[in-house]
Amino acid sequence: MNTLPTQTSDLPPLNESTRLAYERTYLAHERTQMAWVRTALTLISFGFTMSKFFEYLHEKRTEAAPLLGAQNVGVLMVAIGLVGLAMSMVQHGRALRTLRARCPGLPRSESMLMALAIIVLGMLALVGGLTRN
Repeated sequence: MNTLPTQTSDLPPLNESTRLAYERTYLAHERTQMAWVRTALTLISFGFTMSKFFEYLHEKRTEAAPLLGAQNVGVLMVAIGLVGLAMSMVQHGRALRTLRARCPGLPRSESMLMALAIIVLGMLALVGGLTRN
C-alpha cells in the first residue's frame, strides 16, 4: 500500500526551517548543474578549438589526417561534453521534480536554461568539427 501523498494538497504545510532546508537543497542542485555546465563548456570549446586548429594545419600541409588524429579527438571531446551535459540535465530534472513534489514553491531552474543554450552551442561546434572543407 502506498502511504505517500499523491498530491501537494495532501502534504502538511512546511514549517520555516523545513522550507529553508528544501531551498538549500535546491540551491545545491543548481550549483551542481552549473558545475556540469562549466565542465561541458570546457570540453566543447577545447574540443572545437583543437579540431579547427588541426584542420587548419592539415590544409596547410595538404596531408591526410590520421584515423584518430587530434582533429577527431577534438570532435570526440565535443561529443563527450554534449553527452555529459545531457545526462546532467536528466539527473537535475529528476531531482527538481522530487523536490517540487515536497516543496511546490521552488523557483524555476535557470541553470537548465543555461544548459540548453550550451547544448545548442555544442551541437553547432560538433557540426563545425565534423564538416571538413
